[in-house]
Amino acid sequence: MSDLQCAARVLVARHAEAAFVEDDFSDEGGSLTSAGRAQAEALAEGLAAARVRAIWCSDSARSVQTAEIVAARLGVPVTVRKTLREVDVGELAGHPFDKARLREMADRWRAGDLDAGFPGGESGREVLERYRAQLEEIADLHRGESVLVVAHETALGLVVPALAGHAAAVRDWDNTAVLALSGDADGWVLDSP
Repeated sequence: MSDLQCAARVLVARHAEAAFVEDDFSDEGGSLTSAGRAQAEALAEGLAAARVRAIWCSDSARSVQTAEIVAARLGVPVTVRKTLREVDVGELAGHPFDKARLREMADRWRAGDLDAGFPGGESGREVLERYRAQLEEIADLHRGESVLVVAHETALGLVVPALAGHAAAVRDWDNTAVLALSGDADGWVLDSP
């Protein structure tokens, strides 16, 4: 991150509730449910006073749909980036979804084993570096502003505590739950628990 100007405030949120056509590991699809649409509306309402200037999101449908609902209410642009996708599970893709498999790897990462990874997929270090680079770009582009980043549970659960040096691991992110980070040349600070 550059050392110019003041810190950017980056609000990170998990996408709203989504339903999938198949019960396999995949980062494709995932359209918002009616409850998810209501969650996105509530997220927008909750951020109305935050003066969000832009929204960034992953290119996964559930993330884009969440971002677009919030953006429409706040009157701000949306930028879509593949770099904000969920963790690449490699050879698990196409196999029956098992949240325990994700949690097992996420727990290893939070315990400090960032070199662990899914066969044919990403290690914790790769996820962290992918997100770090994207969040630093966002912070550089939005100095002195607040922005919303809509992303995914497993990746955010690793990235937020690692970047902010916050000891408390974020294990479960409710849909549309938000944490605030401030980022500048000195690094990242968690503004909200």
